[in-house]
Amino acid sequence: MMAVDKRLSIYLNDHLAGSTIGVELARRTRASNEGTPLGDYLKRLTSEIQADRQTLQRLIAELGVRRDLLKALGAWVAEKLARLKLNGQLRGYSPLSRFLELESLYLGITGKRELWRALQYTFGNDVPGFDFEQLGHRAERQAAEVEEHRLGVAEAALVTAGSKPVAATEAKAEPPGSHGGRRDTWN
Repeated sequence: MMAVDKRLSIYLNDHLAGSTIGVELARRTRASNEGTPLGDYLKRLTSEIQADRQTLQRLIAELGVRRDLLKALGAWVAEKLARLKLNGQLRGYSPLSRFLELESLYLGITGKRELWRALQYTFGNDVPGFDFEQLGHRAERQAAEVEEHRLGVAEAALVTAGSKPVAATEAKAEPPGSHGGRRDTWN
């Protein structure tokens, strides 16, 4: 067992708290989409997210990191409180709920991917039994799949039938990679 820096302990506990939110969110999203192709996909994804959380717990134990139970409990409570956000309907599940849940899963998975990348860069193969590179590739695949589903539900979530602006209709008809004269500010 290697000596663990306090900063590494904080970092791993932060990601463990995030994984608590991710597992709960994946379970909720799966249950809300049960009986659909998206629900079938989310069943597999939820299992993978749970396995990734177990891998992180095993890593924490292997490194001798003390788990911050207060942080884990806070994450669990935060996920439950996040369910109270407005979704465009007074009661029930809406297309916006589905879209926002998939977007949150995507963000969480990309954070997990960056965890594995940072650990691969920092430790390489120095932690026996953990293939950080493989874990990073798995998270990359998960993120790509979730993003595909997120974009698949975007229109239903963001545009009411018959209310799509003309500019949006024209922009959608443009070939892939075309920006219609627009410049993406994040490139």
